[in-house]
Amino acid sequence: MSASQTSDVPTLLVKIFGKDRPGITAGLFDTLAAYSVDVVDIEQVVTRGRIVLCALVTHPTGGTEGELRATVHSWAESLKLQAEILSGTGDNRPRGSGRSHVTVLGHPLTAESTAAIAARITATGGNIDRIFRLAKYPVTAVEFAVSGTATEPLRTALATAAAQIGVDVAVVSAGLHRRAQRLVVMDVDSTLIQDEVIELFAAHAGCEAEVAEVTERAMRGELDFEQSLHARVALLAGLDASVVDKVRSEVRLTPGARTLIRTLKRLGYQVGVVSGGFTQVTDDLRERLGLDFASANTLEIVDGKLTGKVTGEIVDRAGKARLLRRFAAEAGVPLAQTVAIGDGANDLDMLNAAGLGVAFCAKPVVRQAAHTAVNVPFLDAVLYLLGITREEVEAADLA
Repeated sequence: MSASQTSDVPTLLVKIFGKDRPGITAGLFDTLAAYSVDVVDIEQVVTRGRIVLCALVTHPTGGTEGELRATVHSWAESLKLQAEILSGTGDNRPRGSGRSHVTVLGHPLTAESTAAIAARITATGGNIDRIFRLAKYPVTAVEFAVSGTATEPLRTALATAAAQIGVDVAVVSAGLHRRAQRLVVMDVDSTLIQDEVIELFAAHAGCEAEVAEVTERAMRGELDFEQSLHARVALLAGLDASVVDKVRSEVRLTPGARTLIRTLKRLGYQVGVVSGGFTQVTDDLRERLGLDFASANTLEIVDGKLTGKVTGEIVDRAGKARLLRRFAAEAGVPLAQTVAIGDGANDLDMLNAAGLGVAFCAKPVVRQAAHTAVNVPFLDAVLYLLGITREEVEAADLA
């Protein structure tokens, strides 16, 4: 029966709640089947071993409403469940135009922050249609299905609320494209890995402090990236090329990085990295992690020594956005279905060019400019922003 056919016909809302056990759903509908009802809607939630099962059905044609009520109550009591049956007319009210998924990450997720997000959704004219949990660790992640307001103003309003209450919130437009095959491109230093690669090289050259100071100023957007790159690399002149293998062994992946990439790959995503660092490290990461794309600057090596120069096209702020577009074209993925992840000012063009730009444990200027931010130090938390549940992550690990 279509929604238009049920708009003004009598319906019954049958609600069952109590201790969960196998067979409750089948038992309820087997009981209702004796009264020749049609199913209009079903919702079921199990929380800490307690079930709430709601069935919206048409008025019985085989028997009376009173007989149905008595039979359902008797069945429920036999299983030590409670039943509530409400008479009414028609289906649920139509959802408003403009639909979005709002993902909230908390570590922990407090009642106060949840109330603030819900209130801000309401203030924008939105209605929360459904809520469900995506994950309980390493963060608590819940998703709100919201209708009645456009995605962009909702994103703006919730970004302000998130900054005030200290949770991470992502707002994406609802639709089939959300789970279509996509491309995820991320920065490397302080995103995919915990380190700044040039600082690892600098430690071997004895100029770590000087390089770190320039790096920090560049990441804050105070220095031109290309100029700062040449200045830092010049300090490495004369290093033996054997240091490359030492640096590769020192690189530490960010917690959750392997899980993020493995899950995305098994779900059909393509994954790439772009870096203001060096191909001597990113090529190794590409091989180790099974990445589809990788691009970075290249340290020049002559006669077994670093010359203090880089060769080829410079991967800077504009270059990262250009590479995102190139990877998307090669992958056959529309730019609107790309995700970019980064932490520094030189990632901003890439984050803004992507369909979803994620600032990961980022500098304040980046958090303010990106579509959304993840401030917990677990890279796999990005999966929840894509609507991927913890159960899907675990299933991918077993595949």
